[in-house]
Amino acid sequence: MINKLIRICLFYMLFSVSIGAQSASWNNAISMYGDLKYDADFEHFDYANPNAPKGGVFKQASIGSFDSLNPFIVKGNAASGITRIYDTLLQQSTDEPFSLYALIASQVKVADDFSSVSFLINPKATFQDGEAITASDVKFSFDLLVNESAPHFSSYYAGVEKVTVDALLQVTFHFKEVGNRELPLIIGQIPILPEHFWKDIDFSKSGLIVPVGSGPYQIESFDAGKQVVFQRVKNYWGKDLAVNKGRHNFDHIIVDYYRDDSVAFEAFKSGAFDYRLETSSKRWSTGYVGEQFNKQHILLETIADKTPQGMQGFWFNLRKEKFKDPKVREAISLLFDFEWANKTLFYDAYTRIDSFYSGSELATQSEISPAEQAILLPYKEHLPASVFEPIKANKTSGNGNVRQQMREAVALLAEAGYQLKDSKMQNQQGEQLSFEFLLYSKDFERIIHPFRRNLQRIGIKADIRLVDVSQFINRLNSFEFDMLSLRKGQSISPGNEQASFWGCNTANDAGTSNWAGICSPVIDALTQQLIMATTREQLVNTTKALDRVLLSQHMVIPQWYLPAYRIAYWDKFSRPKVSPYYDLGLDTWWLKASSGVTTSEGSQ
Repeated sequence: MINKLIRICLFYMLFSVSIGAQSASWNNAISMYGDLKYDADFEHFDYANPNAPKGGVFKQASIGSFDSLNPFIVKGNAASGITRIYDTLLQQSTDEPFSLYALIASQVKVADDFSSVSFLINPKATFQDGEAITASDVKFSFDLLVNESAPHFSSYYAGVEKVTVDALLQVTFHFKEVGNRELPLIIGQIPILPEHFWKDIDFSKSGLIVPVGSGPYQIESFDAGKQVVFQRVKNYWGKDLAVNKGRHNFDHIIVDYYRDDSVAFEAFKSGAFDYRLETSSKRWSTGYVGEQFNKQHILLETIADKTPQGMQGFWFNLRKEKFKDPKVREAISLLFDFEWANKTLFYDAYTRIDSFYSGSELATQSEISPAEQAILLPYKEHLPASVFEPIKANKTSGNGNVRQQMREAVALLAEAGYQLKDSKMQNQQGEQLSFEFLLYSKDFERIIHPFRRNLQRIGIKADIRLVDVSQFINRLNSFEFDMLSLRKGQSISPGNEQASFWGCNTANDAGTSNWAGICSPVIDALTQQLIMATTREQLVNTTKALDRVLLSQHMVIPQWYLPAYRIAYWDKFSRPKVSPYYDLGLDTWWLKASSGVTTSEGSQ
């Protein structure tokens, strides 16, 4: 260990002497298109309070169960919040579209043609067991994620040709092609795992092995399926870095598991845990009542969410033969009456989703723009005509009458070879069109039942299967579903991850993030154009064009969104006056001195 540290110090001294002539090539930060909010000597992020006291406990809840402490593999259901034990090469700022600043890597250098990115590891950087982090650990982490982890990692990092360890503390990622502006930033977000810990352990079967991390928290204890306790690393090497000042303030973060969200809500009101992000409009409107709310022991807030809302909806499994025809998918989609549900079930709280990038400048509009048209024209013969036409929103009267939608759905199904016979929508073999909604929350049944009744009125049989979270994830990963409800979030700067969301190469990989199993050469081509965009304007226009094509596939029945966080928390916390633009910022909260809990402001 001592010899390793001596070699690191000697390397860094020599590197510091030799870097002078080329210092312009090395920087402490990078951004998507070159503009950074913070200068080289910034002291802390604007949304963090550098004087926030350390100490206390923050308790949260999670629904379901867990049987793994490894968030990177397909097998098992990983404990909530487990990624907080890992640091990345660079830290993303959450008040900029896509900018990263020095963390494990103190310096970063991007080739002029974006053909490679190099990192210089901070000589102070250590894992939680005290072992120094080196360039070899970085390469090991990359290789492990690509070769032994969930398939979306290999897709996400597919643009990397090779990784070279240039010196003890310097590593370079060489890319397969030039011009990919996002790839250096993606590499900067790789979580760093210790080679010395994992080299003799089967990573794919690691299960409940307590891992050694590289971040500000470590696992103190856990009770499989019930609770995990994270402890702030007292001797965390990076506590004084600008990116960490005012963050990671609680000595302990405890996550308790509940099988049912209704039970969790009652536990929250009784003080069993501290904070809740509410997703139910009904509960938000009617459930937060009682003495603890009247006396403001529990505080309620609605905070604007400025991130793209992405796509929340009922996702079809296109791998199933009955869903191969987009006319069938469109017909089923027509019978989801959002307007009625919003008025009757949601207290008019939501807006209908109409884009895979909803709530952002990336979302296409009804009319196709000249820029989108220019991007899509080369693929016109391979696209449905609707891509170039105004997008027609499926809007009902909201009174439960969907006769017009029923007529349109029956007509589409007739074009797909179905007919309504003996009160059943049958194909040419006499088989009834039927499918199953897969759910993990009983709360969603009240939303599906009216949808199901509409389907039954035109002879489509729809069942509901309720499973626990672990089964839901396993069935999703192994494609054992017809339709399920999920939200796919999006970045303000979409890029390489889009290939794993929609790519043909990922459609049939177990654990893929291409949930629907969509495969289209045009979508693949547009995704590559998006990834290689050289300006923000080009990125936005290409994303809008891709959005139009994705919408035309009817792979998902859009649901709803609320561009806000609805949060409730016991009145014992403080947070900075400035909130991050693209995040809720829980990692900047701290315990109030008046809470009666002694803080450890001077602890390391």
